[in-house]
Amino acid sequence: MEFFKIRRDIPFMRHALVFNLISLATFLAAVFFLFSRGLHLSVEFTGGTLMQVNYAQSADLNSVRSSVAALGFTDVQVQNFGTTRDVLIRMPAAKGASSAQQSDKVMAALKSADNTANLLRTEFVGPQVGDELATDGLKALAFVVVGIMLYLAIRFEWKFAVAAIIANLHDVIIILGFFAFFQWEFSLPVLAAVLAVLGYSVNESVVIFDRIRENFRRFRKMTSVEIIDNAITSTISRTIITHGCTQLMVLSMLLFGGATLHYFALALTIGILFGIYSSVFVAAAIAMWLGISREDLVKGGVKKSDDPNDPNAGALV
Repeated sequence: MEFFKIRRDIPFMRHALVFNLISLATFLAAVFFLFSRGLHLSVEFTGGTLMQVNYAQSADLNSVRSSVAALGFTDVQVQNFGTTRDVLIRMPAAKGASSAQQSDKVMAALKSADNTANLLRTEFVGPQVGDELATDGLKALAFVVVGIMLYLAIRFEWKFAVAAIIANLHDVIIILGFFAFFQWEFSLPVLAAVLAVLGYSVNESVVIFDRIRENFRRFRKMTSVEIIDNAITSTISRTIITHGCTQLMVLSMLLFGGATLHYFALALTIGILFGIYSSVFVAAAIAMWLGISREDLVKGGVKKSDDPNDPNAGALV
């Protein structure tokens, strides 16, 4: 399905060097902020207090957040848990106060606002658990990266595998750089969004790579640059439909999903936008600079046509 068809190929690769220099500058800035400011980790990673509170009627999450914020607790996560009457509250550990003292203060504030508030459970998430979650998250990220590289190397060719993984890591580092620069809270849902972006971004790269491989078989007299430009141009309509629909859904979560989904949707929004950019100007350009050619992609295609009437005589078939 296509909304439109572009008749002439857009020379994307003509400007590849400029755009990749911009990408490199953005990437280095993200790395700088990651090391200088670091990520603002949530309770799941740093440890803290978790409370589950039940109300007689649907809870007003904004009122709950205001009551907790008035106590001086910062970076508190408030969300519904199971039903609209159950509320889950996560608070980072506070200096000079135990988990029990924190929960007692919060419950006193909540009961003063609504006397039907009832504490169902309270738990303390220790720093050991947070360290374990951080380690497991890094392992998950590493497994995804290795899996993508193996998949692309088997399906296509190692040059495409290298190009795609550089582009995908470019997207991930830039997302983390945004969170480090603005000190947005990095939680488990955000980590899930980063992993989702990896899979989503590689999907766009695979579509372009697949079209490049087809073009090498169809257009035997085109140069590698022309092949890549044609492949990107011919998939633009598909890119607009796919990414446009996905972005609309993610923006709806960002605008109307509330505080619970805010950073999750924000990470996806950044990842989708940079995923489109990196698939075109990073992955395809790196594959071009690595010298991707017909011989790399057309397996067994080393025989030449000797028919003098064949316009492609002498070309690989």
